[in-house]
Amino acid sequence: GNIYWTDHGFNLIEVARLNGSFRYVIISQGLDQPRSIAVHPEKGYLFWTEWGQSPCIGKAHLDGSEKVVLVSLGIVWPNGISIDYEENKLYWCDARTDKIERIDLESGGNREIVLSGSNVDMFSVAVFGAYIYWSDR
Repeated sequence: GNIYWTDHGFNLIEVARLNGSFRYVIISQGLDQPRSIAVHPEKGYLFWTEWGQSPCIGKAHLDGSEKVVLVSLGIVWPNGISIDYEENKLYWCDARTDKIERIDLESGGNREIVLSGSNVDMFSVAVFGAYIYWSDR
């Protein structure tokens, strides 16, 4: 198994084996403060949230190839990100808009607001079955 992580100090996404060996950078270009990561090993996708000058939700293959932006409008401080493996949906929370939203993880289409609050400052989100869990500061 592998572990993936962001280094927003250096604007990188890296991967290594669980024991720390074979560490290497998979995405180093075009990132501006990457935040959270979600991995779909079965489909071979990596998703991430990004703050910075152009906040977005990104998608690439696990080797970093075919990088695309799925969401770039109406997003400010996307924090946590989670995959619903059964429904093929990608969820994220935004600390500035106080929303949890979702899209189709293949196309990025069918964007929906799942939860909208006020002054919630959402930090992370997780999806399991019919339940959505989130944390706020």
